[in-house]
Amino acid sequence: MKVMLSGGGTGGHIYPALALADIIKEKEADAEFLYVGSFRGVEKNIVPKTGMPFKQLHVQGFSRSLSLTNFKTVYLFLKAVSEAKKMIQAFEPDVVVGTGGYVSGAVLYAAEQLHIPTVIHEQNSVAGVTNKFLAKKATKIGIAFPDAKSFFPADKTELIGNPRAQEVAKMSSDFSWESYGLSDDKKTLLIFGGSQGAPAINFAALEAVPAFNDRDYQVVLVAGPKRIDNFMRLLQEQGKTLSDHVKVLPYIDNMPAVMQKASVLVSRAGATSIAELTALGLPSILVPSPFVTGDHQTKNAKSLVDAGAALAITEPELNGESLVKAADALLLNDDQAKAMEGQSKKVGITDAGDRFYDLIKSVVQN
Repeated sequence: MKVMLSGGGTGGHIYPALALADIIKEKEADAEFLYVGSFRGVEKNIVPKTGMPFKQLHVQGFSRSLSLTNFKTVYLFLKAVSEAKKMIQAFEPDVVVGTGGYVSGAVLYAAEQLHIPTVIHEQNSVAGVTNKFLAKKATKIGIAFPDAKSFFPADKTELIGNPRAQEVAKMSSDFSWESYGLSDDKKTLLIFGGSQGAPAINFAALEAVPAFNDRDYQVVLVAGPKRIDNFMRLLQEQGKTLSDHVKVLPYIDNMPAVMQKASVLVSRAGATSIAELTALGLPSILVPSPFVTGDHQTKNAKSLVDAGAALAITEPELNGESLVKAADALLLNDDQAKAMEGQSKKVGITDAGDRFYDLIKSVVQN
């Protein structure tokens, strides 16, 4: 099977595509892949490291206000579609899979015009602009949240989950908190605002330091490589110190392995984070980012809260007091934490990659 993959802009669009490729390779060792990304997105740094053939297109998003840049956006899109057609004709894929981002819009639109089967994957509970644009002519649509089904034609939409969940569920970890001077025998609160950190979460953690110093559980804050210096400066200016069981780190590069050793996770409510934590059955405190399209993180978080799988704090309500209150509710209450762990496991679709593969296979065979 020959599969062209396209998704870009953020890791949330890229990692599901790469996880899918790994699962396909497990099932079909002779499968061939071509990944088409953009010049501007982080995929240019991520995909080449996998060894997968990688090509790029120039695309950009539309401005929400009336702007001359939108004329350039249309021009770049049409040019990208023309270039994508050439790539498709050269590679001759059996199916083209899009996981979101503007670049996938050009690639799948080109495939649809060439009558090549297409599959789109929507990771969030609210459909992205690109996927809504492609849905009418897509052959099949896979979704990770039941709420997303309302955005697409019901007859070709299937709940398959996020293949990143299956990848994480299968990972083994020999990670030890002792590598950070902590104990493997204590409950641990892991606070992670994304690879670059989240200022709002960092400031709440800063306020919470005195309370965390007095708790029996451990606290690990991943502040972000560009934000940790500011955190430590403010800590010093406010006359606060960290106890031995409270650690502040710039970055963790093996996050899924570390998550396996956490008791509770504080994080944003992005699709990849939710796929990972539900795959592990990890109780969580979600702080949705208010700065995303369609406020989809709030709706992602709500799906877990409604299932009893997470607590949520809106960013305006987030401060040291609310953070400690939520952490105590889970780390000082075994019954609530265990109940939430069970619900988190129920929400997670740990065979998402297999489901995605079956969906693609059905498209190719038909």
